Amino acid sequence: VKLVESGGGLAQPGESLRLSCVTSGFPFIFDWMSWVRQAPGKELDWVASVSGNGQVAHYSDSVKGRFTISRDNAKNTVYLQMDNLTSEDSALYSCAKGYKLGTFRGQGTQVTVSS
Repeated sequence: VKLVESGGGLAQPGESLRLSCVTSGFPFIFDWMSWVRQAPGKELDWVASVSGNGQVAHYSDSVKGRFTISRDNAKNTVYLQMDNLTSEDSALYSCAKGYKLGTFRGQGTQVTVSS
């Protein structure tokens, strides 16, 4: 199993970023996929999950209405569109195989929101 995230960086409050996670080594279409995040000194925090066919998505209350999770099963890739970012969204973002915290996570991509 391999999960490789990209798309992180520095954003100002109110701006947007789009994260990508390219996967390999497992039958992608059969698994829920998720995004999680961890800020320094804080616990791992679930962000969003999407079903195998992409039809069902669940979000944590902290990102609902601002973030959108999606997937392209032809590309074995899951995305996280993050809009209206705030400083509280600053964290290392990882994709996870499975629902919520999942069973396997990638190395992550850093998102920093600062003016």
